[in-house]
Amino acid sequence: MKLITTILAVLITVTCYAQDVSVTVYNQNLGLIKEIRPISVERGAFTFEAADVAAQIDPTSVHLKLDNVSILDQDFEYDLVSRTRLLERYLDQKIEVFTDKGDLFEGKLLSASGSQLILQSKDGQVQIISPDAVRDIRFGELPGGLRTRPTLVWSLIGHKSGKQNAELSYLTHGMTWHAEYVAVISDKTDDLDLSSWVSIENRSGATYKNAKLKLMAGDVKLVHDREQFAEMMTTMDARTQRKAPAFEEKAFYEYHLYTLQRPTTLKDLQTKQISLFDPVTVQAKREYIFEPQKSPKKVMVNLVFENEKKAGLGIPLPAGKVRVYQQDDDNSLEFIGEDRIEHTPKDEEVRIVTGSAFDLTAEKKTTDMKRLTDRVREEAYSISLRNHKDKNVTISVIEKIWGDWEILEKSHQYVKKNATTIEFQVPVAAGKETVITYRVRRK
Repeated sequence: MKLITTILAVLITVTCYAQDVSVTVYNQNLGLIKEIRPISVERGAFTFEAADVAAQIDPTSVHLKLDNVSILDQDFEYDLVSRTRLLERYLDQKIEVFTDKGDLFEGKLLSASGSQLILQSKDGQVQIISPDAVRDIRFGELPGGLRTRPTLVWSLIGHKSGKQNAELSYLTHGMTWHAEYVAVISDKTDDLDLSSWVSIENRSGATYKNAKLKLMAGDVKLVHDREQFAEMMTTMDARTQRKAPAFEEKAFYEYHLYTLQRPTTLKDLQTKQISLFDPVTVQAKREYIFEPQKSPKKVMVNLVFENEKKAGLGIPLPAGKVRVYQQDDDNSLEFIGEDRIEHTPKDEEVRIVTGSAFDLTAEKKTTDMKRLTDRVREEAYSISLRNHKDKNVTISVIEKIWGDWEILEKSHQYVKKNATTIEFQVPVAAGKETVITYRVRRK
């Protein structure tokens, strides 16, 4: 279908624009918008319009603060101008249609549904026009009720005339943010050069210019009504991104709030990335984990560090994806794995699973099984750990045992982590195999 240009005879004049905008974005597809809009208050009844609000606004969350004014009612008008809406509003009215060949058809619009326009001319003739042939459509004027952008409209009673600033706030869907971390592992130690970016996604249907931006980290409880309104529509080297911290962090209620230290513009249908904190070097260690219930033959590689000041960090880390790189001999960075972390307070452990170890293999076998009574069983297991590296390693073997259990025999010492979990710390020499055996009685 060819591009159709719609010509309007009359355009809507917007009465009020935001001059001072603050945006708080949550992790849960939600944004809080606060605006200052100048207004001339009239004494008596008058109408106040705020255009360019979010298309995904929750109208029930709108709050307007004006002095010496009584609010009679509030409307959210989002019946926006489009070719389809104009044609629907112009049924049984006169329009002009220009075709690609330069022909002009005038008449009363009888139908605009389906794949054709049906017009009735002055002499009563009915003309059917294919949309593929249409170049322009001309309407007499903009029908009442249609808007060029989503608009909030208030009917007000002013008790004192004069200019003042209206304070407007509302919640909108279509906004979220998440953190991304870049970790570069040292080629000599397991220390990490760690940097972080936040990505703010704006699909709310509005642009916020020069906004004061805050990001709320935490799981804020939301109540979802059954009849809630429908929603409308590079690899970086962490060591070279040495910029001043862009956000100031503080505890806020039971969450954490990150405030950008400069204004920024959030365009509709845009993802904006901003540095969260200045890159730091974190003391980390590498751990090898074998969990037969999760990965029957794979030994997983974990990078572990404490989110504490003495380890190089010690700040609340919002949830997000961590991508890990290592430098090759030609000084290029190679991607070696990624994982996702949850919201992590300071002084808590951070564990990043980068993948499985190529040169470490493991295998668990059941070597014996006896049913002593209807409720009591004895089982024996062997776990083979093979190290094909040229250096010694220690592998943590984590076993899940269900029910009421007792270890009767064991080849290695273990630690009971909880009621259903035991852990063996097993040294495995370079080029060698170590076998764990144990017998358990359980009910």
